[in-house]
Amino acid sequence: MKTRKVLFSVLVIVVGLVMVCGSAWAKKAPSLAAWKAKFDPSGAKYKCIVSNVSHPIIKGVYAGFAIRDELWKRTHGQIYFDYKPFSMLGGEVEVLNQLQMGAIQGMGCSSVAATNLGPRFGLINLPFLINSFDKLDRFVNSGKLFDHFMMAMDHQGIMGLDITGYGNYGWATTIPVRSIADAKKVKFRIAEAAVNKLSYKAWGLTAVVMPWPDVPVALKQGVITGLDHTPMVCNITKKFEVAKYYTQLNYAQGLFIWIFNKAWFNSLPADLQKTFKEVVHDVCAKIRVETRKQEKDQIAKAKAKGIKFFRLSNDEMALLKKQADVVHKEFASEINKLYSGDKYRPANYLEEVEKFMHYR
Repeated sequence: MKTRKVLFSVLVIVVGLVMVCGSAWAKKAPSLAAWKAKFDPSGAKYKCIVSNVSHPIIKGVYAGFAIRDELWKRTHGQIYFDYKPFSMLGGEVEVLNQLQMGAIQGMGCSSVAATNLGPRFGLINLPFLINSFDKLDRFVNSGKLFDHFMMAMDHQGIMGLDITGYGNYGWATTIPVRSIADAKKVKFRIAEAAVNKLSYKAWGLTAVVMPWPDVPVALKQGVITGLDHTPMVCNITKKFEVAKYYTQLNYAQGLFIWIFNKAWFNSLPADLQKTFKEVVHDVCAKIRVETRKQEKDQIAKAKAKGIKFFRLSNDEMALLKKQADVVHKEFASEINKLYSGDKYRPANYLEEVEKFMHYR
């Protein structure tokens, strides 16, 4: 009898906890009401579930909703691009696995996480190579060099179509960082990517690998005291509420690479495949233009709220570039690796891009 009472009490407690936690989770669940489709997707012949970890106020993330609406329009309601930002489907490494298995059909994957299945995508993260909006435009319009870049996951059964961006990388910190010596006092959160790890090792800085959804709590608790990220992302996602200083390094461009499961894409009729590609390209080109302005606007808004912005001296920036050159060399074999599906087969792809971008 006593055992029954104990079990009943435990059951009541468990149910209560589930209800409380369920309520808390419900409150935390992001709302997509502001971006709700103005059409009824129930009649679509084809559905494409697409993930992104970040906030659709960021133009490069919002691109998913723009693709959804334009695709619906141009396919006359045949394809529903079911877009799920806010890490609704989990962290990027987890979602990449879902994409490869075909559990979902697409992803606006950050360039830092993309290297986990496509090391060639690490090219964009190499320090001081493609580190401005102008350089990014030059690379996108490079023809065979950019096309080869977008083939990075083809051997994994994943096709890359185009890119949008989220600005220039630097350091958001809880203490002012005006010099490399200041930076050595900071514990920086970096993404789960090999290039980033190599960069911070080369700079002699403390780096903590952490999924993006874990960052807010870690930052508030002091597990990390800095972020390797862009100013627009830090401002929009409220990281500046804790990290009130930003050092503008502009050492790399942040990208969302729009990737899709090849088997799913190939299951579409030829005319819809053509339309799908055209829509993604058209939307991404438009969004890249808007992203330039958004970064300026978000920096201005952050400054208006009291966030202090700094730049390192020219000598220290030159030192960071010199130290990080080893990352180019160490990651070159991964970036230069060729796969059976590659149409362009350069002897040294990284070297070609470095020359094209006037890196050396």
